[in-house]
Amino acid sequence: MTIETPHHASPVGRDIRAYTDKLRAKHRVVKNTAGEWVLLRHADVTNAALDHEVFSSNVSRFLQVPNGLDGEQHTRYRKIIDRYLTKEALSPYLPVFEQVANALFTGLPNNTVLDAVNDIGAVFAVRAQCQWLGWPDELEPVLLEWMKENHAATRSGEHKLTANVADKFNNIVRTIITNKCASDNVADDITTQLCRETINGKALTQEEIISILRNWTGGDLGSIALCVGVIIAHLATVPALIATIRQAPDKEVEDIIDEILRIDNPFVANRRVTTCPVNFAGHHIPKGAKVKLNWTSANRDESVFNNNQFDPKTNANNNLVYGIGKHVCPGRTLATWQLRIAVQALVNSVGSITLAPNELPEREVFPVGGYHRVPIILTL
Repeated sequence: MTIETPHHASPVGRDIRAYTDKLRAKHRVVKNTAGEWVLLRHADVTNAALDHEVFSSNVSRFLQVPNGLDGEQHTRYRKIIDRYLTKEALSPYLPVFEQVANALFTGLPNNTVLDAVNDIGAVFAVRAQCQWLGWPDELEPVLLEWMKENHAATRSGEHKLTANVADKFNNIVRTIITNKCASDNVADDITTQLCRETINGKALTQEEIISILRNWTGGDLGSIALCVGVIIAHLATVPALIATIRQAPDKEVEDIIDEILRIDNPFVANRRVTTCPVNFAGHHIPKGAKVKLNWTSANRDESVFNNNQFDPKTNANNNLVYGIGKHVCPGRTLATWQLRIAVQALVNSVGSITLAPNELPEREVFPVGGYHRVPIILTL
């Protein structure tokens, strides 16, 4: 990154959490080697996220529903999407997610080295999302392989690779909705319901449906897997929390999970583009400038979170794991419930969770957060 001086460095290949901890101590804003302005502190990230007029989300040349939309257009699509993600809409799926989690953890081997990210997080994410969306079980190996390819492509930073992986996922979804959106399909699963949605009196286009499903799956699968890795790594190093979670009510467990993810936030950043010149944090940022809201850094701002002391109750109101403002993650409730169910099933099915001896967890590197691999041993 270019740290407001002629000095040049790059976040590529770095653990972004450790890197931004150092940057944030001296800088509110830095400019990276891609020419993007990166906001590091909690107040600045929050202010930019809430200023939808100046910091536009329309940053991609690809259709992104609803993430890449602004204004009334964003509002119209969010009304459709949010209906599927209310507590009332999701409640019937809680027993389904519990069944998925219990079956997964019952089948895991005892006293064997497992990877919390890929062997547990990724598998749970794929199975839970497929059950929610009404996708066939046969897609599991396809989606798991895609997730590995997607992480590798993202890590590489090569646009050609990431574009190819994105196209591959779009083709997977296109094959699914070709059948789901057929006029003679009488099924009533979530994907089929989405195919029947209209906006301004017109049916959603295939590309709009693909974009929504890509947001619900392409992004969420990897995110849930990374979150599970972070949570299990934390429980392995702070085993007293396992007993707490076993006895705690659901809301308290969710607060604990959110606090773990605040401290080690795998959702690194979102992009914005300025719609006009703006003076921000002492810098003149021109119109059309690319800006990154670094959630990982903002969520570790020592001035807001009491030097990052673990305090789920006190820190909850300032936690930005799922963003803030109009573009707050629409799937927050879904992710929160899935993670809570997975963690409860895990701690109730094992006696202990320990890091594997002689195998250190491997951090992810920019532009991905969390862990690439967390070798653990589960003991009954």
